[in-house]
Amino acid sequence: MNQAYTVSQVNRYIKDMFLKNEALKELPVSGEISNCTYHTSGHIYFTLKDSGSRLSCVMFAGNRRNLDFTLKDGMSVVIIGSVGVYERDGKYQIYVSRVFRDGYGRLYEKLEMLKEKLSSEGLFSDVYKKSLPKYCGRIGVVTAETGAAIQDIVNITHRRNPYVQLYLYPAIVQGEEAAVSISKGIKYLDKMNLDVLIVGRGGGSFEDLFAFNEECVCRAIFECETPVISAVGHEVDTTLSDYVADMRAPTPSAAAELAVTEITKLYREFDILHNNLEIILERKIADCRRSVDIYSTRLKALSPDMQIMSKRQLSLGMADELDRLMTEKLNVLKNRLAINAGKLKGLSPLNRLSQGYSFVENDKGEAVIKKSQVNAGDIIRVNVSDGSFTAKVEEV
Repeated sequence: MNQAYTVSQVNRYIKDMFLKNEALKELPVSGEISNCTYHTSGHIYFTLKDSGSRLSCVMFAGNRRNLDFTLKDGMSVVIIGSVGVYERDGKYQIYVSRVFRDGYGRLYEKLEMLKEKLSSEGLFSDVYKKSLPKYCGRIGVVTAETGAAIQDIVNITHRRNPYVQLYLYPAIVQGEEAAVSISKGIKYLDKMNLDVLIVGRGGGSFEDLFAFNEECVCRAIFECETPVISAVGHEVDTTLSDYVADMRAPTPSAAAELAVTEITKLYREFDILHNNLEIILERKIADCRRSVDIYSTRLKALSPDMQIMSKRQLSLGMADELDRLMTEKLNVLKNRLAINAGKLKGLSPLNRLSQGYSFVENDKGEAVIKKSQVNAGDIIRVNVSDGSFTAKVEEV
């Protein structure tokens, strides 16, 4: 015998099976209510039955906000919910998210079929979503002329930025003519080159809001060149126009807040931009002044007057250097001349003559340096320091 499983393990396994089955999620089921109990916790417990079977149902308090009527025994309804297992008791039941009264089932079926059709055509794709302008000055509104929606939009817009212009297309938002009226309003305002359109209305029942689930409205929003904010009902209400629109707002008031930037915020941004611009301009002016000073200095250096002055200073410097070099050269030559003069003086015959020596030459003017050059009776000339005289050789 294999190891036995515990009851908790079995129930947990079955519960996981239900959770993984996509076909049992958001399941529409029609039937008659019986054994309906409103618990003090806020939850609603009831049984949904038909002629052949029963289903246990529970609607938690958080989902009761979607319920705009009181559930009673014997009431025919269509519920939307997911099948699950209550693990403690080991029984399955439907966890209900929405309940529609008799007659809504056909509308819901129509809604689901259209939703699947539009989704397959790509009308809900983010690829086609347009971004809202950061600053909207002209806003179109498609909603009822009277009612809380337009009043909320006007009040919030005026409070946030009184300079924004609103263009209202007074559409019919409930009843058989509503879808056509809303579509016309979207197309009309789209031709006015506005910044954004707000399409919606205040809260109401599922049937009251159904005009915003109609195909003509969805296609008008999709084909609109102007960015569209869908603002239908309350936060818990969702329509097909919310899926097609470029942005969904939970309420018309929220749509106005999304579309209109607070003017005080704009003033703060302008102040920041103004201060930044002043800083940038001051830096730019300072840089330009430095550049002007640099170019001015360069221009002065390249001016004819500065060039002449510079060349004149260079010429004076070169003249001084030439004088110095010439003086040094002359001094060197003088010293050399003095040395050579001293040497020449030491070798000069006149110098020797002044020391008591004489220079003797014969009658032919030849220097007599040997006794063999003269004979007795020759006339010779004797040169001394202060002149010369002739003499006759008496004896050799």
